[in-house]
Amino acid sequence: MKKLHFKYAFTMIELVFVIVVLGIIAAVAIPKVDRDRTQEAADSILADIRYAQHMAMVDFRQQSIGTNATQWQRSFWQIKIESCGNDTGFFVSIGADKDYGGDINAGEAAIDPSNGKPMFWRNTVDCAPGDDLSSASENIFITKKFGVTAINVTGTGCSQHIGFDHLGRPHSGFSSSASPDYSTYLKNSCTFTFTVKDSDDFSIIVHPETGYAQIVGQPDS
Repeated sequence: MKKLHFKYAFTMIELVFVIVVLGIIAAVAIPKVDRDRTQEAADSILADIRYAQHMAMVDFRQQSIGTNATQWQRSFWQIKIESCGNDTGFFVSIGADKDYGGDINAGEAAIDPSNGKPMFWRNTVDCAPGDDLSSASENIFITKKFGVTAINVTGTGCSQHIGFDHLGRPHSGFSSSASPDYSTYLKNSCTFTFTVKDSDDFSIIVHPETGYAQIVGQPDS
């Protein structure tokens, strides 16, 4: 007697059920990926601000002023958040203007502890395309890495350029200072608001006096 062989396949109802389940999973997972990316951006930039403050506190620039006594404030350790050339994104630089030239250069930049590369770029140069990152840490390119599309800074005297003295206190406008009297000390909080992909926002606040920085809405950050 000839045996019958049956082939099993999904029914239409089963296929529809699988598609619905996959759709639910995608709806839950995709927003979570976006939120995680936003949180990662906030954590990274907060760490950069604290790194600049740490460098200022362990490297007291006033002790090395030499003959430039009236310009020593220019060499505060600083963090700058700027646009790359041709509006190709935003980047973060950390360093100290040790030669009082008015700006930091590659030789004055902080070294990224995670890869040993300078945390430096110029705002006249496009953000590094592809893997062309031999001269800078890839972690400083916050548009390329996290999708940051806009930055807004609020607070009296605040800008996207903040320096720290040896006590960790924040300063603004110090790069052109010729008065060694801490006159550029910030007396108000500065809030940095970042937009990621024109949708999610996060803010980081830098407080006066202590220079303490934290993510707004995350008191334990």
